[in-house]
Amino acid sequence: MITGPAVCLGSDIDTDLVIAGRYLRTKDRSVWGSHVFEDLDPSLAGRLSGAVIVAGRNFGCGSSREQAPVALREAGVAAVISPLFARIFFRNAINVGLPVLEADLTCRDGDQITINLEEGTISLAGTIHFFTPLSPRMRDILDAGGLVPYWRRKS
Repeated sequence: MITGPAVCLGSDIDTDLVIAGRYLRTKDRSVWGSHVFEDLDPSLAGRLSGAVIVAGRNFGCGSSREQAPVALREAGVAAVISPLFARIFFRNAINVGLPVLEADLTCRDGDQITINLEEGTISLAGTIHFFTPLSPRMRDILDAGGLVPYWRRKS
């Protein structure tokens, strides 16, 4: 189960809005978390720890760099929900251990969200919504904390 407050965003959130390129020169990934969405809303990074991002369509469009989902994870984001993700962002997120779910939701900032990955349900403001559950392998990758820890466990 994943539980947290909603942080609601619009559509077409590209990877440059997630983490601006000017921060990617550092090897200290923890720095990225404090600068997430800085060009969208400088106060947003401080509200992301334990939160579930609920966004509009086309989340993660733009460059295919893996740093965007890593930055969200470093900021403490528990999961991201969008009706449509850029495919490479979706897979990069799973690979770094960040749950991403395709569902079309309307929310208010602070609404409580509970996600059951196995059942494919999201509880939002007292209403149950369904999403296509992730494959067992994708859930295993998430449970391991990402693709690298998943393969280390398999060896």
